[in-house]
Amino acid sequence: MNNTVLPHRYPFLFIDRVVESEPGKWVKGYKFITENDWFITENQKEMPFSIIIEALAQTAAFTALKDPAEIGFLSSVKKAEYTGKVFVGDKLDLYFEVSRFKRGFLFGNGTASVNGKPAAKAEIGIFMEAK
Repeated sequence: MNNTVLPHRYPFLFIDRVVESEPGKWVKGYKFITENDWFITENQKEMPFSIIIEALAQTAAFTALKDPAEIGFLSSVKKAEYTGKVFVGDKLDLYFEVSRFKRGFLFGNGTASVNGKPAAKAEIGIFMEAK
């Protein structure tokens, strides 16, 4: 993954790798969940839903970035649905498909899954702005 695409760094980068993409259309990536992730604690054994949504939003930004001088901001989350748990040792597959991209706003549908089983989905909006 090109570290210049997202401004996020550890501990707030929730994508390990983007494996395929077609800019402006769709992107596939993943995150391995480890016991070293800051959100995994003695009392919290699964990846929180809000962080799964953030991982989808970070994935979505890859479909919008055409210029390295741009940065994407999460602008909306709609119809977010938690459909399965994500535990240490899981590979969280992330997929985002663009439904429309107009005047600096990108909208689409994100899906997170583990071993082909859905963990979360949401309609996500990203606002693109010059750095």
